[in-house]
Amino acid sequence: MTKISKILVANRGEIALRVMRTAREMEILTVAIYSDADRDSPHVRYADEAVNVGPPPSNESYLDINKIVKVCKDLNVDAVHPGYGFLSENADFAKALKENDIIFIGPSAEAIKVMGSKLAAKEAVAKYDVPMVPGVNHAVTSPSEAIEIAKKVGLPVLIKASAGGGGKGMRVVENIEELPEQMERAISEALSAFGDGSVFVEKFITSPRHIEIQVLGDQHGNLVYLFERECSIQRRHQKVIEEAPSAILTPEKRKAMGEAAIGVAKSCGYYGAGTVEFIVDENLDFFFLEMNTRLQVEHPVTEEITGIDLVKEQIKVAEGQELGFKQEDLEINGHSIEVRVYAEDPKNNFLPDIGTLKNYRRPQGPGIRVDDGFEQGMEIPIYYDPMIAKLVVKGDNRTQAIKRMIRAIDEYEITGITTTLEFCKYVLNHEAFISGNFDTKFVERYFTPEKLDSTDHEAEKLAAIIAIKTLDNLPTINGSSQIKSNGMASKWKSRLKD
Repeated sequence: MTKISKILVANRGEIALRVMRTAREMEILTVAIYSDADRDSPHVRYADEAVNVGPPPSNESYLDINKIVKVCKDLNVDAVHPGYGFLSENADFAKALKENDIIFIGPSAEAIKVMGSKLAAKEAVAKYDVPMVPGVNHAVTSPSEAIEIAKKVGLPVLIKASAGGGGKGMRVVENIEELPEQMERAISEALSAFGDGSVFVEKFITSPRHIEIQVLGDQHGNLVYLFERECSIQRRHQKVIEEAPSAILTPEKRKAMGEAAIGVAKSCGYYGAGTVEFIVDENLDFFFLEMNTRLQVEHPVTEEITGIDLVKEQIKVAEGQELGFKQEDLEINGHSIEVRVYAEDPKNNFLPDIGTLKNYRRPQGPGIRVDDGFEQGMEIPIYYDPMIAKLVVKGDNRTQAIKRMIRAIDEYEITGITTTLEFCKYVLNHEAFISGNFDTKFVERYFTPEKLDSTDHEAEKLAAIIAIKTLDNLPTINGSSQIKSNGMASKWKSRLKD
Protein backbone atom coordinates (compact mmCIF):
# COMPACT_ATOMS: atom_id res chain seq x y z
CA MET A 1 0.00 0.00 0.00
CA THR A 2 1.27 3.48 -0.95
CA LYS A 3 0.55 6.52 1.21
CA ILE A 4 -0.31 9.57 -0.92
CA SER A 5 1.00 12.83 0.55
CA LYS A 6 0.58 15.28 -2.37
CA ILE A 7 -2.08 15.37 -5.10
CA LEU A 8 -2.10 17.49 -8.25
CA VAL A 9 -5.67 18.20 -9.41
CA ALA A 10 -5.60 18.28 -13.21
CA ASN A 11 -8.74 20.36 -13.49
CA ARG A 12 -10.30 23.69 -12.63
CA GLY A 13 -13.30 25.32 -10.95
CA GLU A 14 -15.76 23.52 -8.73
CA ILE A 15 -14.47 19.99 -9.21
CA ALA A 16 -10.91 21.07 -8.40
CA LEU A 17 -12.15 22.63 -5.16
CA ARG A 18 -14.28 19.58 -4.43
CA VAL A 19 -11.27 17.27 -4.65
CA MET A 20 -9.00 19.61 -2.69
CA ARG A 21 -11.43 19.87 0.22
CA THR A 22 -11.47 16.12 0.72
CA ALA A 23 -7.68 15.98 0.33
CA ARG A 24 -7.30 18.60 3.07
CA GLU A 25 -9.51 16.55 5.39
CA MET A 26 -7.21 13.59 4.69
CA GLU A 27 -4.17 15.79 5.46
CA ILE A 28 -2.91 15.50 1.89
CA LEU A 29 -1.24 18.50 0.22
CA THR A 30 -2.67 19.76 -3.07
CA VAL A 31 -1.31 21.36 -6.22
CA ALA A 32 -3.53 23.41 -8.53
CA ILE A 33 -2.84 24.02 -12.19
CA TYR A 34 -4.42 26.97 -13.95
CA SER A 35 -4.54 28.76 -17.26
CA ASP A 36 -4.16 32.51 -17.73
CA ALA A 37 -7.97 32.79 -17.70
CA ASP A 38 -8.18 31.15 -14.26
CA ARG A 39 -5.35 32.86 -12.39
CA ASP A 40 -7.83 34.50 -9.96
CA SER A 41 -10.03 31.42 -9.50
CA PRO A 42 -10.80 30.17 -5.96
CA HIS A 43 -9.23 26.75 -6.61
CA VAL A 44 -5.88 28.44 -7.26
CA ARG A 45 -5.94 30.20 -3.89
CA TYR A 46 -7.23 27.14 -2.01
CA ALA A 47 -4.43 24.79 -3.08
CA ASP A 48 -1.17 24.53 -1.16
CA GLU A 49 0.73 25.19 -4.39
CA ALA A 50 -0.37 26.47 -7.81
CA VAL A 51 1.30 26.47 -11.22
CA ASN A 52 0.35 28.31 -14.41
CA VAL A 53 0.31 25.84 -17.30
CA GLY A 54 -0.43 28.15 -20.20
CA PRO A 55 -2.88 30.26 -22.20
CA PRO A 56 -6.67 29.91 -21.87
CA PRO A 57 -7.28 27.40 -24.70
CA SER A 58 -7.54 23.91 -23.14
CA ASN A 59 -5.17 22.29 -25.61
CA GLU A 60 -2.46 24.71 -24.49
CA SER A 61 -3.05 24.27 -20.76
CA TYR A 62 -5.38 21.75 -19.12
CA LEU A 63 -4.95 19.18 -21.91
CA ASP A 64 -1.16 19.41 -22.20
CA ILE A 65 0.00 16.06 -20.79
CA ASN A 66 3.71 16.85 -20.97
CA LYS A 67 3.32 20.10 -19.02
CA ILE A 68 1.28 18.41 -16.30
CA VAL A 69 3.74 15.53 -15.92
CA LYS A 70 6.61 18.03 -15.65
CA VAL A 71 4.80 19.96 -12.88
CA CYS A 72 4.26 16.67 -11.03
CA LYS A 73 7.95 15.80 -11.21
CA ASP A 74 9.12 19.32 -10.33
CA LEU A 75 6.91 19.44 -7.22
CA ASN A 76 7.31 15.80 -6.12
CA VAL A 77 3.64 15.00 -6.62
CA ASP A 78 2.57 11.47 -5.64
CA ALA A 79 -0.74 11.30 -7.47
CA VAL A 80 -3.03 13.10 -9.91
CA HIS A 81 -6.79 13.44 -9.64
CA PRO A 82 -8.29 14.31 -13.06
CA GLY A 83 -11.77 15.38 -11.94
CA TYR A 84 -14.17 15.07 -14.88
CA GLY A 85 -13.77 16.28 -18.46
CA PHE A 86 -10.35 17.33 -19.80
CA LEU A 87 -7.98 14.34 -19.35
CA SER A 88 -10.15 12.29 -16.99
CA GLU A 89 -10.90 9.60 -19.60
CA ASN A 90 -7.67 9.84 -21.54
CA ALA A 91 -5.85 6.48 -21.52
CA ASP A 92 -2.64 8.10 -22.77
CA PHE A 93 -2.64 10.43 -19.75
CA ALA A 94 -3.09 7.54 -17.30
CA LYS A 95 -0.31 5.65 -19.09
CA ALA A 96 2.06 8.65 -19.06
CA LEU A 97 1.60 9.08 -15.32
CA LYS A 98 2.27 5.41 -14.65
CA GLU A 99 5.43 5.51 -16.76
CA ASN A 100 6.64 8.38 -14.55
CA ASP A 101 5.78 6.58 -11.29
CA ILE A 102 2.87 8.93 -10.57
CA ILE A 103 -0.40 7.43 -9.31
CA PHE A 104 -3.48 8.09 -11.42
CA ILE A 105 -6.51 8.42 -9.15
CA GLY A 106 -8.79 6.47 -11.42
CA PRO A 107 -8.95 3.14 -13.26
CA SER A 108 -6.23 1.51 -15.35
CA ALA A 109 -5.37 2.89 -18.78
CA GLU A 110 -6.62 -0.40 -20.24
CA ALA A 111 -10.08 -0.02 -18.66
CA ILE A 112 -10.31 3.56 -19.89
CA LYS A 113 -9.39 2.47 -23.41
CA VAL A 114 -11.94 -0.36 -23.55
CA MET A 115 -14.82 1.68 -22.18
CA GLY A 116 -13.83 4.72 -24.25
CA SER A 117 -14.87 2.85 -27.38
CA LYS A 118 -18.54 1.98 -27.42
CA LEU A 119 -17.86 -0.91 -29.77
CA ALA A 120 -15.05 -2.33 -27.61
CA ALA A 121 -17.24 -1.86 -24.53
CA LYS A 122 -20.13 -3.75 -26.10
CA GLU A 123 -17.80 -6.61 -27.02
CA ALA A 124 -16.35 -6.82 -23.49
CA VAL A 125 -19.72 -6.56 -21.75
CA ALA A 126 -21.34 -9.23 -23.95
CA LYS A 127 -19.60 -11.93 -21.89
CA TYR A 128 -21.44 -10.88 -18.71
CA ASP A 129 -25.06 -11.25 -19.84
CA VAL A 130 -25.73 -7.51 -19.59
CA PRO A 131 -28.87 -6.41 -21.53
CA MET A 132 -27.99 -4.45 -24.67
CA VAL A 133 -30.07 -2.57 -27.21
CA PRO A 134 -30.84 -4.75 -30.28
CA GLY A 135 -28.33 -4.00 -33.03
CA VAL A 136 -24.73 -4.86 -33.89
CA ASN A 137 -21.50 -4.62 -31.93
CA HIS A 138 -19.18 -3.85 -34.82
CA ALA A 139 -18.42 -0.83 -36.98
CA VAL A 140 -20.81 -0.32 -39.88
CA THR A 141 -19.49 1.39 -43.00
CA SER A 142 -21.86 0.10 -45.69
CA PRO A 143 -25.31 1.68 -46.18
CA SER A 144 -26.59 -1.67 -47.42
CA GLU A 145 -25.55 -3.36 -44.15
CA ALA A 146 -27.18 -0.53 -42.18
CA ILE A 147 -30.41 -1.10 -44.13
CA GLU A 148 -30.34 -4.82 -43.32
CA ILE A 149 -29.83 -4.05 -39.62
CA ALA A 150 -32.72 -1.58 -39.65
CA LYS A 151 -35.01 -4.16 -41.23
CA LYS A 152 -34.00 -6.72 -38.63
CA VAL A 153 -34.38 -4.63 -35.45
CA GLY A 154 -37.15 -2.36 -36.76
CA LEU A 155 -37.35 1.39 -37.25
CA PRO A 156 -36.47 3.86 -35.93
CA VAL A 157 -32.75 3.15 -35.57
CA LEU A 158 -29.91 5.14 -34.08
CA ILE A 159 -26.62 5.66 -35.89
CA LYS A 160 -24.04 6.37 -33.21
CA ALA A 161 -20.33 7.20 -33.16
CA SER A 162 -18.27 4.58 -31.33
CA ALA A 163 -16.04 7.25 -29.76
CA GLY A 164 -18.91 9.71 -29.33
CA GLY A 165 -20.42 11.68 -26.51
CA GLY A 166 -22.52 14.77 -25.91
CA GLY A 167 -24.83 14.00 -28.83
CA LYS A 168 -22.10 14.28 -31.49
CA GLY A 169 -22.04 11.69 -34.25
CA MET A 170 -25.62 10.63 -33.54
CA ARG A 171 -28.48 10.37 -36.03
CA VAL A 172 -32.00 9.02 -35.51
CA VAL A 173 -33.39 7.52 -38.72
CA GLU A 174 -37.10 6.82 -39.16
CA ASN A 175 -37.15 6.12 -42.92
CA ILE A 176 -35.01 3.55 -44.73
CA GLU A 177 -34.45 5.99 -47.60
CA GLU A 178 -32.66 8.41 -45.25
CA LEU A 179 -30.13 5.87 -43.97
CA PRO A 180 -27.30 6.38 -46.50
CA GLU A 181 -27.27 10.17 -46.16
CA GLN A 182 -27.56 10.09 -42.34
CA MET A 183 -24.75 7.54 -42.10
CA GLU A 184 -22.50 9.78 -44.16
CA ARG A 185 -23.27 12.73 -41.89
CA ALA A 186 -22.72 10.73 -38.68
CA ILE A 187 -19.37 9.38 -39.93
CA SER A 188 -18.24 12.87 -40.99
CA GLU A 189 -19.24 14.41 -37.65
CA ALA A 190 -17.56 11.59 -35.69
CA LEU A 191 -14.33 12.05 -37.65
CA SER A 192 -14.38 15.79 -37.05
CA ALA A 193 -15.19 15.58 -33.33
CA PHE A 194 -13.25 12.48 -32.25
CA GLY A 195 -10.85 11.58 -35.05
CA ASP A 196 -12.64 8.24 -35.32
CA GLY A 197 -15.37 7.69 -37.91
CA SER A 198 -16.54 4.30 -36.60
CA VAL A 199 -20.30 4.12 -36.17
CA PHE A 200 -22.73 1.37 -35.21
CA VAL A 201 -26.45 0.92 -35.73
CA GLU A 202 -28.98 -0.12 -33.11
CA LYS A 203 -32.68 0.09 -32.29
CA PHE A 204 -33.71 3.57 -31.16
CA ILE A 205 -35.67 3.53 -27.90
CA THR A 206 -38.35 6.15 -28.55
CA SER A 207 -39.21 7.22 -25.00
CA PRO A 208 -36.12 6.42 -22.95
CA ARG A 209 -35.17 7.33 -19.44
CA HIS A 210 -31.49 7.81 -18.66
CA ILE A 211 -30.64 6.02 -15.43
CA GLU A 212 -27.07 5.37 -14.31
CA ILE A 213 -25.51 3.23 -11.60
CA GLN A 214 -22.57 4.38 -9.48
CA VAL A 215 -19.98 1.64 -9.00
CA LEU A 216 -16.90 1.53 -6.82
CA GLY A 217 -14.15 -1.06 -6.84
CA ASP A 218 -10.75 -1.61 -5.27
CA GLN A 219 -7.59 -3.17 -6.66
CA HIS A 220 -8.32 -6.44 -4.83
CA GLY A 221 -11.36 -7.41 -6.90
CA ASN A 222 -14.07 -6.04 -4.59
CA LEU A 223 -16.93 -4.20 -6.32
CA VAL A 224 -20.11 -2.56 -5.05
CA TYR A 225 -22.85 -0.41 -6.57
CA LEU A 226 -24.05 2.71 -4.78
CA PHE A 227 -27.53 2.71 -6.33
CA GLU A 228 -28.84 4.83 -9.17
CA ARG A 229 -29.16 8.38 -10.41
CA GLU A 230 -32.04 9.56 -12.58
CA CYS A 231 -30.60 11.80 -15.32
CA SER A 232 -33.44 12.12 -17.82
CA ILE A 233 -33.92 15.90 -17.73
CA GLN A 234 -31.58 16.96 -20.52
CA ARG A 235 -31.08 19.60 -23.18
CA ARG A 236 -29.01 18.89 -26.29
CA HIS A 237 -28.35 15.34 -24.97
CA GLN A 238 -26.70 16.77 -21.86
CA LYS A 239 -27.97 16.58 -18.31
CA VAL A 240 -29.43 19.52 -16.42
CA ILE A 241 -31.19 17.94 -13.42
CA GLU A 242 -30.26 14.70 -11.66
CA GLU A 243 -31.72 12.93 -8.66
CA ALA A 244 -31.14 9.88 -6.50
CA PRO A 245 -32.84 7.54 -6.18
CA SER A 246 -35.05 7.29 -9.28
CA ALA A 247 -38.78 7.70 -8.68
CA ILE A 248 -39.66 4.66 -10.80
CA LEU A 249 -37.33 1.81 -9.83
CA THR A 250 -38.58 -1.03 -7.66
CA PRO A 251 -36.11 -2.69 -5.26
CA GLU A 252 -36.00 -5.68 -7.61
CA LYS A 253 -35.25 -3.56 -10.69
CA ARG A 254 -32.64 -1.57 -8.74
CA LYS A 255 -30.87 -4.79 -7.72
CA ALA A 256 -30.96 -6.12 -11.30
CA MET A 257 -29.47 -2.90 -12.69
CA GLY A 258 -26.87 -2.77 -9.94
CA GLU A 259 -25.74 -6.33 -10.62
CA ALA A 260 -25.60 -5.62 -14.35
CA ALA A 261 -23.40 -2.59 -13.62
CA ILE A 262 -21.07 -4.79 -11.59
CA GLY A 263 -20.86 -7.11 -14.61
CA VAL A 264 -19.84 -4.18 -16.80
CA ALA A 265 -17.14 -3.18 -14.30
CA LYS A 266 -15.83 -6.75 -14.11
CA SER A 267 -15.61 -6.92 -17.91
CA CYS A 268 -12.72 -4.45 -17.92
CA GLY A 269 -11.12 -5.19 -14.53
CA TYR A 270 -12.39 -1.89 -13.17
CA TYR A 271 -11.28 -0.21 -9.95
CA GLY A 272 -12.01 3.26 -8.59
CA ALA A 273 -15.26 5.19 -8.99
CA GLY A 274 -17.15 4.77 -12.25
CA THR A 275 -20.63 5.05 -13.68
CA VAL A 276 -22.53 2.59 -15.83
CA GLU A 277 -25.24 4.28 -17.89
CA PHE A 278 -28.43 2.56 -19.01
CA ILE A 279 -31.42 3.57 -21.05
CA VAL A 280 -34.75 2.38 -19.69
CA ASP A 281 -37.89 2.01 -21.79
CA GLU A 282 -41.56 2.47 -20.86
CA ASN A 283 -41.72 -1.16 -19.67
CA LEU A 284 -38.74 -0.59 -17.33
CA ASP A 285 -36.58 -2.85 -19.48
CA PHE A 286 -33.01 -1.54 -19.29
CA PHE A 287 -30.14 -1.65 -21.78
CA PHE A 288 -26.43 -0.91 -21.39
CA LEU A 289 -25.44 2.44 -22.91
CA GLU A 290 -21.84 3.13 -21.86
CA MET A 291 -19.48 3.39 -18.91
CA ASN A 292 -17.92 6.64 -17.74
CA THR A 293 -14.53 5.80 -16.24
CA ARG A 294 -14.33 8.79 -13.93
CA LEU A 295 -16.18 10.77 -11.30
CA GLN A 296 -19.47 12.13 -12.67
CA VAL A 297 -20.61 15.74 -12.44
CA GLU A 298 -23.68 14.52 -10.57
CA HIS A 299 -21.82 12.41 -7.98
CA PRO A 300 -23.01 14.62 -5.06
CA VAL A 301 -26.54 13.17 -5.10
CA THR A 302 -25.08 9.71 -4.54
CA GLU A 303 -22.94 11.05 -1.70
CA GLU A 304 -26.01 12.64 -0.12
CA ILE A 305 -28.12 9.45 -0.05
CA THR A 306 -25.30 7.08 0.96
CA GLY A 307 -23.16 9.27 3.24
CA ILE A 308 -20.05 8.16 1.35
CA ASP A 309 -17.40 10.64 0.17
CA LEU A 310 -16.62 9.28 -3.31
CA VAL A 311 -13.45 11.34 -3.70
CA LYS A 312 -12.11 9.98 -0.42
CA GLU A 313 -12.85 6.45 -1.62
CA GLN A 314 -11.09 7.16 -4.93
CA ILE A 315 -7.96 8.25 -3.08
CA LYS A 316 -8.02 5.24 -0.73
CA VAL A 317 -8.41 2.86 -3.69
CA ALA A 318 -5.50 4.58 -5.47
CA GLU A 319 -3.38 3.98 -2.37
CA GLY A 320 -4.16 0.27 -2.65
CA GLN A 321 -6.60 0.05 0.25
CA GLU A 322 -9.52 -2.37 0.22
CA LEU A 323 -13.09 -1.07 0.32
CA GLY A 324 -14.21 -0.62 3.91
CA PHE A 325 -17.76 -1.82 3.28
CA LYS A 326 -19.71 -4.48 1.41
CA GLN A 327 -22.85 -4.31 -0.70
CA GLU A 328 -25.09 -5.34 2.20
CA ASP A 329 -23.76 -2.42 4.26
CA LEU A 330 -25.12 0.14 1.79
CA GLU A 331 -28.59 1.64 1.99
CA ILE A 332 -30.51 4.60 0.60
CA ASN A 333 -31.13 7.41 3.07
CA GLY A 334 -33.54 10.11 1.89
CA HIS A 335 -33.69 11.76 -1.53
CA SER A 336 -31.31 14.16 -3.26
CA ILE A 337 -31.67 16.43 -6.30
CA GLU A 338 -28.99 18.36 -8.19
CA VAL A 339 -29.52 21.16 -10.68
CA ARG A 340 -26.66 22.34 -12.85
CA VAL A 341 -26.47 26.12 -12.84
CA TYR A 342 -25.28 26.97 -16.34
CA ALA A 343 -24.49 30.40 -17.75
CA GLU A 344 -26.97 29.74 -20.55
CA ASP A 345 -30.10 31.41 -21.85
CA PRO A 346 -33.03 28.93 -21.86
CA LYS A 347 -35.05 31.44 -23.89
CA ASN A 348 -32.44 31.35 -26.64
CA ASN A 349 -31.99 27.62 -27.20
CA PHE A 350 -29.73 27.36 -24.12
CA LEU A 351 -26.92 29.25 -25.82
CA PRO A 352 -24.01 30.14 -23.49
CA ASP A 353 -24.11 33.60 -21.92
CA ILE A 354 -20.87 35.29 -20.88
CA GLY A 355 -20.35 38.27 -18.61
CA THR A 356 -19.51 39.25 -15.05
CA LEU A 357 -21.14 37.93 -11.88
CA LYS A 358 -22.33 41.30 -10.59
CA ASN A 359 -24.22 39.76 -7.68
CA TYR A 360 -23.58 36.25 -6.48
CA ARG A 361 -25.20 34.97 -3.30
CA ARG A 362 -25.56 31.28 -2.53
CA PRO A 363 -28.67 29.79 -0.90
CA GLN A 364 -28.34 28.49 2.64
CA GLY A 365 -30.21 26.43 5.19
CA PRO A 366 -30.84 22.77 6.04
CA GLY A 367 -30.10 20.20 3.36
CA ILE A 368 -28.49 22.60 0.86
CA ARG A 369 -25.08 22.12 -0.75
CA VAL A 370 -23.45 24.33 -3.37
CA ASP A 371 -20.40 23.09 -5.27
CA ASP A 372 -19.04 26.02 -7.26
CA GLY A 373 -15.83 27.63 -8.41
CA PHE A 374 -16.84 31.26 -8.82
CA GLU A 375 -17.19 34.35 -6.66
CA GLN A 376 -18.95 37.69 -7.02
CA GLY A 377 -17.15 39.97 -9.49
CA MET A 378 -15.60 37.14 -11.50
CA GLU A 379 -16.05 36.82 -15.24
CA ILE A 380 -17.38 33.67 -16.87
CA PRO A 381 -14.67 32.65 -19.37
CA ILE A 382 -15.65 31.66 -22.89
CA TYR A 383 -13.05 28.92 -23.14
CA TYR A 384 -14.66 26.27 -20.93
CA ASP A 385 -17.92 24.60 -20.02
CA PRO A 386 -20.46 27.27 -18.95
CA MET A 387 -21.43 25.57 -15.68
CA ILE A 388 -21.23 28.00 -12.75
CA ALA A 389 -22.27 25.69 -9.96
CA LYS A 390 -24.05 22.54 -8.87
CA LEU A 391 -26.92 23.21 -6.50
CA VAL A 392 -27.70 20.09 -4.46
CA VAL A 393 -30.39 19.45 -1.88
CA LYS A 394 -31.33 16.51 0.31
CA GLY A 395 -34.70 15.78 1.88
CA ASP A 396 -36.27 12.99 3.87
CA ASN A 397 -38.25 12.11 0.74
CA ARG A 398 -38.67 13.24 -2.87
CA THR A 399 -41.47 15.71 -2.12
CA GLN A 400 -39.41 17.49 0.52
CA ALA A 401 -36.38 17.51 -1.75
CA ILE A 402 -38.36 19.16 -4.57
CA LYS A 403 -39.74 21.84 -2.24
CA ARG A 404 -36.31 22.45 -0.76
CA MET A 405 -34.78 22.83 -4.21
CA ILE A 406 -37.42 25.36 -5.25
CA ARG A 407 -36.65 27.37 -2.11
CA ALA A 408 -32.93 27.16 -2.82
CA ILE A 409 -33.42 28.37 -6.39
CA ASP A 410 -35.47 31.30 -5.15
CA GLU A 411 -32.67 32.21 -2.72
CA TYR A 412 -29.87 31.86 -5.26
CA GLU A 413 -29.01 35.40 -6.36
CA ILE A 414 -27.11 35.69 -9.63
CA THR A 415 -27.09 38.84 -11.74
CA GLY A 416 -24.95 39.96 -14.65
CA ILE A 417 -25.53 36.80 -16.67
CA THR A 418 -28.49 34.64 -17.64
CA THR A 419 -28.65 31.18 -16.04
CA THR A 420 -30.68 27.99 -16.21
CA LEU A 421 -32.10 28.44 -12.70
CA GLU A 422 -35.55 29.57 -13.83
CA PHE A 423 -35.73 26.72 -16.32
CA CYS A 424 -34.87 24.25 -13.55
CA LYS A 425 -37.58 25.75 -11.35
CA TYR A 426 -40.05 25.36 -14.22
CA VAL A 427 -39.15 21.67 -14.47
CA LEU A 428 -39.45 21.10 -10.72
CA ASN A 429 -42.93 22.63 -10.70
CA HIS A 430 -44.12 20.65 -13.73
CA GLU A 431 -46.66 17.90 -13.16
CA ALA A 432 -44.67 15.42 -15.25
CA PHE A 433 -41.60 15.84 -13.05
CA ILE A 434 -43.55 15.82 -9.80
CA SER A 435 -45.35 12.62 -10.80
CA GLY A 436 -42.13 10.99 -12.01
CA ASN A 437 -43.71 10.41 -15.42
CA PHE A 438 -41.01 11.90 -17.67
CA ASP A 439 -38.18 10.85 -19.97
CA THR A 440 -35.32 12.38 -21.94
CA LYS A 441 -37.80 14.19 -24.19
CA PHE A 442 -39.08 16.45 -21.41
CA VAL A 443 -37.74 19.63 -23.03
CA GLU A 444 -39.07 18.63 -26.44
CA ARG A 445 -42.52 17.82 -25.06
CA TYR A 446 -43.11 20.48 -22.45
CA PHE A 447 -40.74 23.42 -22.77
CA THR A 448 -40.79 26.51 -24.94
CA PRO A 449 -39.17 29.88 -24.13
CA GLU A 450 -42.65 31.37 -23.72
CA LYS A 451 -43.18 29.13 -20.68
CA LEU A 452 -40.61 31.15 -18.75
CA ASP A 453 -42.26 34.38 -19.86
CA SER A 454 -45.56 33.18 -18.37
CA THR A 455 -43.72 32.13 -15.21
CA ASP A 456 -42.18 35.60 -14.97
CA HIS A 457 -45.61 37.18 -15.41
CA GLU A 458 -47.14 35.05 -12.66
CA ALA A 459 -44.30 35.97 -10.32
CA GLU A 460 -44.74 39.67 -11.09
CA LYS A 461 -48.49 39.36 -10.58
CA LEU A 462 -47.95 37.80 -7.16
CA ALA A 463 -45.45 40.54 -6.27
CA ALA A 464 -47.97 43.17 -7.32
CA ILE A 465 -50.68 41.70 -5.11
CA ILE A 466 -48.34 41.59 -2.11
CA ALA A 467 -47.17 45.15 -2.77
CA ILE A 468 -50.71 46.51 -2.97
CA LYS A 469 -51.74 44.84 0.29
CA THR A 470 -48.60 46.10 2.01
CA LEU A 471 -48.92 49.67 0.75
CA ASP A 472 -52.61 49.90 1.51
CA ASN A 473 -51.86 49.04 5.15
CA LEU A 474 -49.07 51.58 5.67
CA PRO A 475 -49.75 54.05 8.55
CA THR A 476 -50.30 57.72 7.74
CA ILE A 477 -47.86 60.23 9.22
CA ASN A 478 -49.01 63.79 8.59
CA GLY A 479 -50.67 62.49 5.44
CA SER A 480 -47.35 62.05 3.56
CA SER A 481 -46.90 58.28 3.79
CA GLN A 482 -50.49 57.61 2.79
CA ILE A 483 -50.22 59.91 -0.26
CA LYS A 484 -46.98 58.14 -1.29
CA SER A 485 -48.46 54.72 -0.74
CA ASN A 486 -51.60 55.56 -2.68
CA GLY A 487 -49.47 56.60 -5.65
CA MET A 488 -47.39 53.44 -5.52
CA ALA A 489 -50.47 51.29 -5.07
CA SER A 490 -51.98 52.84 -8.18
CA LYS A 491 -48.81 52.02 -10.08
CA TRP A 492 -48.89 48.36 -8.97
CA LYS A 493 -52.64 48.09 -9.68
CA SER A 494 -51.98 49.37 -13.18
CA ARG A 495 -49.31 46.72 -13.69
CA LEU A 496 -51.65 44.06 -12.33
CA LYS A 497 -54.23 44.98 -15.01
CA ASP A 498 -51.57 44.47 -17.67
